[in-house]
Amino acid sequence: MSYPALADRTAVVTGAASGMGAATARLFAASGARVVLLSRRTDRLEVLVAELAAAGGRAIAVPADITDQGSVDAAAEAVHDAYGRVDLVVNNAGVMLPNPLADGRLDEWTRMIDTNLTGALRVIRAFAPDLTAAAADGRTADLVNVSSIASHVLFPDYAVYGATKAALTQLSAALRTELGPRDVRVSTVEPGLTDTELAEHIDNPALREQLGGMFTAIPALTAEDIADLVAYTVSRPRRVNLRQSIVLPTRQA
Repeated sequence: MSYPALADRTAVVTGAASGMGAATARLFAASGARVVLLSRRTDRLEVLVAELAAAGGRAIAVPADITDQGSVDAAAEAVHDAYGRVDLVVNNAGVMLPNPLADGRLDEWTRMIDTNLTGALRVIRAFAPDLTAAAADGRTADLVNVSSIASHVLFPDYAVYGATKAALTQLSAALRTELGPRDVRVSTVEPGLTDTELAEHIDNPALREQLGGMFTAIPALTAEDIADLVAYTVSRPRRVNLRQSIVLPTRQA
């Protein structure tokens, strides 16, 4: 699908090298938006930028590690140099590293918190002034945080991942009280089982097998399904805020 309302908007998409982020970037670019692709994986970003350009889209690659404040600051400067002020931010970057809490995997806990929560906050800090300024000028301004069904549905061995996503959902709700009165829309998208690279990061064989069994039993959502929902959300009239969307495979619902 294409969303003409996105034409000439300037969007930042984190985690844009693969999965939902890449699919969202493709759809935004196809709809006429100028798209900034943020990710650590420079090689993949460059391939995607070339793909979008070949299809007539406008996009730039900005390598960034959202767990590093200096990297985010440098990325924001590069974005502003290339495109000026942005009016659409999709916080999509995330990691899912399940293990029993008793395993005490501090390395995984730190990585998930730094990426899923603090990383999102760094991106918000970098671009919230752009969003409020765009809204003050009478333009549509959107912040979309990609959370998860795990934010309020409990899964054994996913406690810390679920906690980071619950925090992101709560953060979104709180930000609506601050940014909504300034005409900046804050939306949360909470996908269920989705076919992305997240499962490849799991180092627990039993949990990898368990998740694989779910994919066998349930036709999963695709990255394009989530991109379509994000694009629909941010293409509504400026007065309409789809504040929270839960999207699940039919057999998981």
